[in-house]
Amino acid sequence: MTLIKSISGIRGTIGGRAGDTLNPLDIVKFVSAYATFIARKHPGKKLKIVVGRDARISGPMVKNVVCGTLMGIGADVVNIGLATTPTTELAVRMCGADGGIIITASHNPRHWNALKLLNEEGEFLTAADGAEVLDIAEREDFDYADVDGLGSYVDDDSFDERHIEEVMNLELLDLEAVKNRKFRVVVDAINSVGGVILPKLLDRLGVEYKFLNGDATGDFSHNPEPIAANLTGIMDEVAKGGYDLGIVVDPDVDRLAFIQEDGQMYGEEYTLVTVADYILEHVKGNTVSNLSSTRALRDVTEKHGGKYYASAVGEVNVTTKMKEVGAVIGGEGNGGVIYPESHYGRDALVGIALFLSSLAQKGMKVSELRKTFPEYFIAKNRIDLTADTDVDAILVRVKELYGQEKDVQVTDIDGVKLDFPDAWVHLRKSNTEPIIRVYSEANTMEAADALGKKLMQVVYDMQ
Repeated sequence: MTLIKSISGIRGTIGGRAGDTLNPLDIVKFVSAYATFIARKHPGKKLKIVVGRDARISGPMVKNVVCGTLMGIGADVVNIGLATTPTTELAVRMCGADGGIIITASHNPRHWNALKLLNEEGEFLTAADGAEVLDIAEREDFDYADVDGLGSYVDDDSFDERHIEEVMNLELLDLEAVKNRKFRVVVDAINSVGGVILPKLLDRLGVEYKFLNGDATGDFSHNPEPIAANLTGIMDEVAKGGYDLGIVVDPDVDRLAFIQEDGQMYGEEYTLVTVADYILEHVKGNTVSNLSSTRALRDVTEKHGGKYYASAVGEVNVTTKMKEVGAVIGGEGNGGVIYPESHYGRDALVGIALFLSSLAQKGMKVSELRKTFPEYFIAKNRIDLTADTDVDAILVRVKELYGQEKDVQVTDIDGVKLDFPDAWVHLRKSNTEPIIRVYSEANTMEAADALGKKLMQVVYDMQ
């Protein structure tokens, strides 16, 4: 039984006692707070809010509660039905809405669901805005509309096509080259909304495809996180031969991973690196990723004469930094590509189109393309904390310990990251669990893991 409230939204498991799980009572409270927050930003205006959802089994129940609550506050609802996270983000902007709610728990298992909150730009709320929503919810400081002020409801299923059209209009999509390559791919859509929209996109791109888990039932066929341990089905299928690559998306299609033609993982971290390299070959500029993402993006950016910037972890932090430095491409190492020419949100459809364009233009196999990039490996460890552990004090001491070393660059915008000449390690307090996440990267997995464990021992010695 889990319910997690944060500045980015509310998420939890379905079923159980009120206050312990994501149940209708908490959904009503949280949506009421969000709608009240939006209303106060637009005083006197009749609100319009977009609602989209992935294919989770609990989706229809949550959608009904969300839409009814919005109408009760007085907002007009545009329900776009089964839709990816980037589709919902674009729909907010396309129909001139004042905000949006995405019903998805992203890569969490099937018994989870969540609400992701958008502003009028179709982008995630800032930390300050999210904190205000939480405060409104805590104080239950909201008023509902009278009978004459109730909101309206409309279904609009046009946004998949409009999203695809947006992708097809990208200047750097080389449609002719993609069609001429006559790609043959396997797609794992995990029985969620990727199975609805990706066939339409691949048809437009002239790509021949086979779908695994392509029915949008919400009964996920495996753990949704797109990492190698969960993807043996598609890896085995591609390894049989006859395919150019495999394409993997998570339940809400904002994360993207590829399988090489030999059945091996391309590397989720290298989705963004590859797309960024392609963009920077055509457009000069800067890039951004979060502190826990591979150094390969920095290397590729500098190779093309641009400057790389790191942000705190979290999509809104990445997009904020991208706007600040005028980045032409950015994202997260979890397979999230953010391309401002389309919109400021992770978008697997954009990633697929640009990845295939790069592959087609270069005339390479996927495994050959992968070898053109610097080779790094990331190890992921964790330190379990006790109730009386002063995490902030520990991180300050780590910063002080390494801050005097001339070959170490220390960054403290989100935990503590130590950049060594040939490796890095990032220690970051989890927002949802009593742990410190320890991510480390080096030229071999053994070296990355050893560096992470070295810093873990430093922390243990401090306790």
